[in-house]
Amino acid sequence: MSSDPHREEPGGDLSTWTLDQLQTFIQDARGQQLETARVAAQGQAYNSSHPHEARRQWAKLSLLANRRILDPAEGRSVRAAQQEFMLRMWVIDQLGSDDTDTDWSPEVLASDTLDALTLTPPQAAGLAEGWRDLPTEQIRELRRHKNLTAHLESLVGYLAPGPVRERLVTWTAIRPLLP
Repeated sequence: MSSDPHREEPGGDLSTWTLDQLQTFIQDARGQQLETARVAAQGQAYNSSHPHEARRQWAKLSLLANRRILDPAEGRSVRAAQQEFMLRMWVIDQLGSDDTDTDWSPEVLASDTLDALTLTPPQAAGLAEGWRDLPTEQIRELRRHKNLTAHLESLVGYLAPGPVRERLVTWTAIRPLLP
């Protein structure tokens, strides 16, 4: 957070701030401040009284806060990736896809999802068979994959037939087996 004494500090409920105020705040925010801003912006995106384009702008601001929560050098957390995937899927479902914006493109979301997965479907299925006997770290890895694929049932309906769609359909069948 900036040490500028004239900088407006968050007062009360960030959900009452304008898009511009929250965007300015996010630029210097850190840690929990970013999480609070992410939630406030996402809440505005979900607000059906706003026009669709305004809701997309709020969703984009929520994504910005989410992407800034972790230092890029630390890599993406599963939680941040899952939140991003779920919000992007929600926008595609509720406000429509937009192939001119990679955040709202089903094909890009599919690719980003596959890039986040470190196991193949057969590996995940094989480990899932006896997951209770696995070391904690492998159980966490299976859980990570379950979280990162939570949006796939909706997503596959937006994808044209092809290898990417088939890989995601395979994950939808394996997901219920994961811890």
